[in-house]
Amino acid sequence: MQVTTAIKKMIDFYEGNVHDIDHFMKVWALAKTIGEEEGLDDQTQEILEYAAVVHDIACPLCRKKYGNTNGKHQEEESGPLVEAFFADLTVGTLNVDRIKWLVEHHHTYTNVEGMDYRILLEADFLVNAGESNYAKDVLENACVNIFRTETGIHLLKSMYL
Repeated sequence: MQVTTAIKKMIDFYEGNVHDIDHFMKVWALAKTIGEEEGLDDQTQEILEYAAVVHDIACPLCRKKYGNTNGKHQEEESGPLVEAFFADLTVGTLNVDRIKWLVEHHHTYTNVEGMDYRILLEADFLVNAGESNYAKDVLENACVNIFRTETGIHLLKSMYL
């Protein structure tokens, strides 16, 4: 697995934006933890970890283009950026297609199919909850309506509820 290579490349991509670097590193760590605890197979775990590393790849572009990092704009703008990012890394085409799809949907909480998708949503939510100081009712609602993995629910409750 070359996830560490992707991490180094993503740190360079963010050009010293420590907030963005901290964010993706926390999402990656939680996604890795949840995936391992939930027993993902090696390929799904690898795809999940790559997706967690690059999930906010469109943020710098969105800040320039729209003046914000709205989730829907991120989803719309991320596809070509993900493809370019992985062009020189040894990641199979099918894996890049799935990583790209996950990143293009990481703010969409409906029709969640696949443990990699589920876990990416949960990990990103956990980090966003802390960074944005979500209210208790938002967290309780997420526990019921978003979280499905045993590990994600445990982490949400342990960290915030």
